[in-house]
Amino acid sequence: MSAISLFFFRTKLWLKSPTPYLTLLGLTLLILLWWLTTEVWQLPRFEKLPGPVSVFKEWVSKDPSYGISIYMPEYYGHIWRSVLRVLQAFGLATVLGVTLGLFMGWNKIFKDYTFPVMEILRPIPMLAWVPLAILMWPEREMAIIYLTFLASFFATTLNTLLGVESIDESYFRAARCLGAKERHIFFRVVIPGAMPFIFTGLQISMGVAWFSLVAGEMLAGEYGLGYLIWNSFILVQYPVIVIAMVTLGVIGWASSAIIRFVGTLLMKWQTRESS
Repeated sequence: MSAISLFFFRTKLWLKSPTPYLTLLGLTLLILLWWLTTEVWQLPRFEKLPGPVSVFKEWVSKDPSYGISIYMPEYYGHIWRSVLRVLQAFGLATVLGVTLGLFMGWNKIFKDYTFPVMEILRPIPMLAWVPLAILMWPEREMAIIYLTFLASFFATTLNTLLGVESIDESYFRAARCLGAKERHIFFRVVIPGAMPFIFTGLQISMGVAWFSLVAGEMLAGEYGLGYLIWNSFILVQYPVIVIAMVTLGVIGWASSAIIRFVGTLLMKWQTRESS
């Protein structure tokens, strides 16, 4: 069974299970609670928030009150700019983070040099990097990509390192007993053994990248979904805030699903075990 066939087989099983319908029920209950608290009961702290009805009307309107809907090119311009920034930052974080994590797990001396430095820098909040990012990258675009890259890079590196360290020592001993050289062990034991952790880290990294991107766009952006959220708050366009937030959630979910699908295609040994 190929990886693609297994994907469709799993999808068919998933549709036959109660999971998708319980998921749909959970989303429906969330929207219902949102509608009750904002438009029906108008509870304290919720009475100023836009309800689902007003947001949906604005979202699908051909003549939106605030200029943002599925019919407006400006809406897709903000989406494209954010997606492009995330792809650049995530791609760079993947290349550097996976490479660094593999070598840190493979070489103890290299880890002793680099791991303490990473552990000192990793807890620093992304917002604390904003002044330095602006000083290093006067262009706003590069500053936003740099801020998005940082959080994604640390998540990818740490998960890759944990993936290498999780490999059973017996695999290394078996490979050496069979005459494998160090480079063969690296490419045929270390990388495949760490790959489940790598793709778990990439999913976390993608979510963190979107989180960091929005904060960066709020502070230094002129376009993008984060900028749209902040600008709409300043202009008291509350339905647009929710539209941008839901858009972020959908795109983030889709990007994580793509990473999971790619991981299924690359980890063929797991495909054979499942089949």
